Parts: sequence; structure tokens; C-alpha cells
Amino acid sequence: MLSLLAAAKRLKKLGVLGMNRRNAAYILDYNPRARFPIVDDKLRMHELCAQIGLSTPKIYAAISFHSQLRRLDDTLRDIDDFVVKPNRGSAGRGVLVITGCANSEYVRHNEETLTLEQLRQHLSDVLSGMYSLAGRPDSAIVQQRIQLHPAFRKVAYKGIPDLRVIVYRGQPAMAMLRLPTKASNGRANLHQGGIGVGVDVETGRSNHAVQKNRVVCRHPDTGVALLGLRVPHWHKVLDMSQKVAHAVGLGYLGVDIVVDAVHGPMLLEANARPGLAIQIANGQGLMSRLEEIDRRLKNPQQAVGLSAPATPQRMSA
Repeated sequence: MLSLLAAAKRLKKLGVLGMNRRNAAYILDYNPRARFPIVDDKLRMHELCAQIGLSTPKIYAAISFHSQLRRLDDTLRDIDDFVVKPNRGSAGRGVLVITGCANSEYVRHNEETLTLEQLRQHLSDVLSGMYSLAGRPDSAIVQQRIQLHPAFRKVAYKGIPDLRVIVYRGQPAMAMLRLPTKASNGRANLHQGGIGVGVDVETGRSNHAVQKNRVVCRHPDTGVALLGLRVPHWHKVLDMSQKVAHAVGLGYLGVDIVVDAVHGPMLLEANARPGLAIQIANGQGLMSRLEEIDRRLKNPQQAVGLSAPATPQRMSA
């Protein structure tokens, strides 16, 4: 018990934000429950992005009923690469990335293949709620596949990196880049073995990296250095994050963005309950960042959703 108390005190001294405090002091106070359905539903977020003029991957089809699966070959007839996602999924569960078709089979990002029937079965699982937040019946989205930006070509293993920006009261507080690896099967998922790279909020350059909670300096599959990477279109990424936070009316938000080779930054999704691994990726606690934003804005009750989005005010990581 004493060792646990000592560890808790040490984490507090380091400014690490824990789950209980995140829930009580930030999510509960700054995120109205009535706004959660907006970010939990990818189709609603897609519509919102269209309304506020933010770029997001195109949706080719939305499948809500099992009866639609009978015509799946017609739905996919003119599409040779796409992504399948649960509408209300989380943590990348149920996502299929299709990069092309060969010999009447669909080729995944990791070069595995699927028959039409296997793809139909996966979509059936999505509709049944296998990957949804609460295990409830869901819809499936067939969406545009992101094209890898040249800046990430040497640090991404058979997948697309994404960015997570924590926005607090309208201000970017912390950011990380998530990189796919062989261990993560080409997914930008930290829990599956992806790399979390801390990104300096002011400069958009990487300054710390971890894989499975261990500090790394080079990508394990490509050997390329991970520190000093420059995220392309960084100021646009921050601007997009702030606009999303304002539009959804949440004061503590995780905004996930990808940088497409052709279209630049595109919104993937937003999360009203963002995880805390971003602190490990940055090698720093979130508390000092959040407290600095509070001091700058002074009025602790001025939540982002109640005022116009501010001009980006960035701080050093």
C-alpha cells in the first residue's frame, strides 16, 4: 500500500493526469453529455465537417441493414480501394483497409486477401454490434482510403500514421503522432504495438517516442530516426483541431487527423474521452499544460463550446 501511495505522489509531482482526475475535473466539467452523440457517431461527424468546411475522407456507402449486404458486389463495383469502419467503433476495432482487388479477391493493407463472402461476413459482424462502443447494433461505413504522405514514407510500416491533438478549452494542449509497425500489423494503434511519437505543439516536430511504453529512437522496421520529424501542414492541423472542438461544443477533446498525400490534413474522428497514453508518448504529464491554459484564459468556466474558436496559441512541449 505504501509503495502505491508513493507512486501516486510521484506521478502527481510529475504532473501526470490520471483517469479519475481526467473524468472528474475535465470530462465531467467541460464536456456536456448531450454533445457526446455527435463525436461518437462518425456519420454525424462527417456531416458536421461538411457544414463547417473541414476536409474528411469521402464516404462511398453507409450500410445499416443486413439486407443491403445482398447487393454488396454492386455497392463496391466501381471502388478498388477503400476502408470499412464501424460507425460507432473505437480503438480501431473492426477497421478493414482494402488497397486493391486481385483475382476477384480484396487485398488488405498487410497483403492478406479476402473473398467477397468474407468481406460480407465482416460487415455483418459490424452491423450486429461486434465492434460498437456498447455492443449495440451499428452501421458500417465504406470510406475513402488515405494516401500516405511522402513525409511519413520512411517511418510507416504498411499503414497510415495519424495525429492525436488534445484540445482543452479551445487550445491545443498536447499532441502525438501514431506510427504503424510490423508488430501492430500496419495499424497506428499503440496498444497493438504502434509507436507513439510526442510532437512539440509549437513547432510540429517530434521530440520523444515510445513503443509498448519503452523509449525508442528509431523505427524498429525501417531503422529511420524518429526524433526531429516534421509533421507537414502542422498549423493547419492545429487550426482544424480547434474548429472541431468549437463545433462539437466540448471543452476537453481528442481530435484525430490524418495527412493525405493529395488533400492534406483530414479529420478522422473526435473523442470526448481521449486516453492518457499521449503523456507517455511525450514523456511529460498533461497537468502543467492544462493549468497553463487555465491561467491564460483566467476564467475557469469559459468552455470552448460557448465561444468562437480562438487564434491558435501554441506552447512549447
